[in-house]
Amino acid sequence: MSKTISLAGLALMASVATTPVLAQDCSATGTIGSGGSAAAGGTSASTLGTAGACRTDDGTTSSISSAGSAATADGKARSQTKVNENPNQLKAQSKAQAMDQGTFSKSQTKTRVKDDELQSKTRSMSHIPGQKPVKSTTDSNLVLPQN
Repeated sequence: MSKTISLAGLALMASVATTPVLAQDCSATGTIGSGGSAAAGGTSASTLGTAGACRTDDGTTSSISSAGSAATADGKARSQTKVNENPNQLKAQSKAQAMDQGTFSKSQTKTRVKDDELQSKTRSMSHIPGQKPVKSTTDSNLVLPQN
């Protein structure tokens, strides 16, 4: 009889585990992103960030991601990414930098989701001693539309 109860319990667990949960439709959605790279001499650095949000009747769900990479032939390279979450916002930041003597490349991306606003900004720069630095900025902003 214990086998019968175990099989019945197993059947009940299987039916509960496979009960579908219906997804809600988003009343407003948005995605943003920014990225950039820099290269000089034997150095390179790249960063990017993306964010998305979906507003439903139960509130807003958000996601965020960020990454960075740096490389050099003979010097030093480093990259780091931080993601912070609190009840009011999501924030992500990636930094990448490569240096070979006086030549360097660097990139930084900051991405944020707060309330109904999504932002991402990337700044990149490379420099060879004796030459003018090369800079670039990419900026992306989005406010979810109201119903």
